[in-house]
Amino acid sequence: MKIIRLIKEMSNFSCLSRQKGKTIGFIPTMGALHAGHLSLIRCARKENDLVVVSIFVNPSQFGPKEDFKKYPRNLKKDADLCKNEGVDVIFYPLVTGIYPAGFKTYVEVKELSDMLCAKSRPGHFKGVATVVTKLFNIVLPDTAYFGQKDAQQAVIIKRVVMDLNLAVRIKVMPIIREKDGLAMSSRNAYLDKKERKSAAVLYMGLKKAEGLIKKGAVNPQYIIRRMKNIIEKERAVKIDYISIVDAEDLRPLKRIKGKILLALAVRIGKVRLIDNLIING
Repeated sequence: MKIIRLIKEMSNFSCLSRQKGKTIGFIPTMGALHAGHLSLIRCARKENDLVVVSIFVNPSQFGPKEDFKKYPRNLKKDADLCKNEGVDVIFYPLVTGIYPAGFKTYVEVKELSDMLCAKSRPGHFKGVATVVTKLFNIVLPDTAYFGQKDAQQAVIIKRVVMDLNLAVRIKVMPIIREKDGLAMSSRNAYLDKKERKSAAVLYMGLKKAEGLIKKGAVNPQYIIRRMKNIIEKERAVKIDYISIVDAEDLRPLKRIKGKILLALAVRIGKVRLIDNLIING
């Protein structure tokens, strides 16, 4: 397994590999790898000749009061996990390589970047769309793999690929959960034992909504109220938002119909967690 830091070296590796007819599967990450990331790597390993994992804590997607400096970084642990899964290359670029002095060009998806998580994290998705576009241009993957936990991100990246005619297939993989249903996330490590126990209520709320929809509930506001009743019983959990939207374009729904995304974000102490379910209404 190679660890590549220079953009030119990564681009040369990818170009030569593609000239030889090799397919490249790509998993962009910020490190702190967990079972959710490993599920993406395993899928990429099955479907491609080569697997590239990027590890880059992207400063442009963090707000001024967010946890950029404290975000967990452990290259040795991440590298060991990647090696065990048969990853061919870890792309571990310098911040000055991705954002050189005088950098001024950003990618922004209108409307999709202004709803759901964007209301609490202004500018976040512009940073995500920009870095992912740059990584696609450097790594030149055939397929890129993302987790469903970051549902809004996945929708936005699909739109970037479509609108900018990027030659990469996007594959979104199911959420990997803990035994109590909590979606796996690098930020779960910030929770203390009491907060971690409280966090299980997110999945309880989502499953309650799923049950209501399966029984015929069609009023989003009614479903959201029932979810709030469950989640707010945990005093440590503060709801940021609960939304029911179209799964393809994130359009708010007045009535449950078709493929929907039930998404929520909460704060537990200083930690912000997101989760979602896709349901066929």
